[in-house]
Amino acid sequence: MTTAKIKRGKATTRRQAPTRVRVTSKNGTRSRKAPPSRTAALLAKLPVQPKTVERVASWTIFGAFCLGLYAIAASTGVTAKVNEEVAHAVGRAGFEVKKVEVLGVNRIDQMKIYDLALNQKNRSMASVDLEALRTDLMKYGWVEDARVSRRLPDTLVIDIVERTPTAVWQNQHKLSLIDVNGVVLEPVTVATMPDLPLVIGPRANEQTRDLDVLLAEAPALKPLVAGATWVGNRRWDLRFQSGETLSLPEGETDAKKALANFARMDGMNRLLGRGILRFDMRDPERFVLRLPDKKAPASSDGAEVKSGENKTAENKPSEAKAEKKEG
Repeated sequence: MTTAKIKRGKATTRRQAPTRVRVTSKNGTRSRKAPPSRTAALLAKLPVQPKTVERVASWTIFGAFCLGLYAIAASTGVTAKVNEEVAHAVGRAGFEVKKVEVLGVNRIDQMKIYDLALNQKNRSMASVDLEALRTDLMKYGWVEDARVSRRLPDTLVIDIVERTPTAVWQNQHKLSLIDVNGVVLEPVTVATMPDLPLVIGPRANEQTRDLDVLLAEAPALKPLVAGATWVGNRRWDLRFQSGETLSLPEGETDAKKALANFARMDGMNRLLGRGILRFDMRDPERFVLRLPDKKAPASSDGAEVKSGENKTAENKPSEAKAEKKEG
C-alpha cells in the first residue's frame, strides 16, 4: 500500500461571507429585505433628525400653497376688495381722517397741503397711502423733505422741512427765487423781489453753491455784492452795491485767488466807491480799471487818461494803489 504524505501549509483564513437574512412570510414564501433608497440614505447622512426634515418640508409645502392662494386672490381682485372692506370697517369704527396737522411751514401755502392730505377716495386712517402723499408733497419746490404719519384716532401729521431762499435768478427776463442748490422755489416780480443777491444768466442757478463758496474767500466783500452774472457758462462777473463790476477769471482756484487779492487791495486802498466802472482781473498778470466816460484827472506822473479808456497795472498791491490814485 502506498502511503501519501500530505503537506500542510499554514492555514489560510477566509473571509466569512455575510449571512443573508431571509424573512419567511405567512404563506411560506421567502423574500429578501429591499435595500434603502437614495433619499433615505441622504437623509441618514444629514446632521438633523429625519422627523425635523419632514416637518420643515411639510411647512414649506403649506407655505407655497398659501402663497399660491394669495396670488390667485390678488389677480382676481379679491385681496383689494377685502382690504377695501377692512378700511371701511376701520372708518366706521371712528378711525377716519378728520384733522390735518402741518408743522414746519412758514412760506408754503398750507391750503395746498390740506388739499393733498384730504384728497382721498376713502378717509379711513387705514387706507391713507402715506408714501404716496409724501411723494406728492416733494413735488413742491419749497419742500426739501417731508414726513407723514398717523395719529390715532383721526389726525394726519405732516412735518415739512422748507428750503431757504438764498438768491434771485434772472433768466430770459424772468425772476425766480432759488435756494443754495439752485432749486427754483417760485417766480417773483420786481415789486415782490426780496433783498437777496441777483444771479444772472443761463444755468446760473446751478452755480449758486459754488458762488457762495467763492464769496466765502472774501467775507468783507460778501455783504457788498448786489449780484453776479454767470458769463459764458465758465466765469463770474460780480456787481457791487456801489455800482462797480469785478470780472473774475475762469476756474475755481484762479477766481478765489483773484477775489482774495482784490479784497486785500480794497482794504488797503479803498477801491470801491471811487467811481470806477469795472475792475478786470481775468488775466492773473494784469489788473485793468475802466474809468467813467469823462475826462479823468492827471495821474501822479503827469499822464492823463482819456474818456472811457482803461488803465492797466501789474496785479500787485503797490501798483494797484498808484492806479487808484489816478482814478
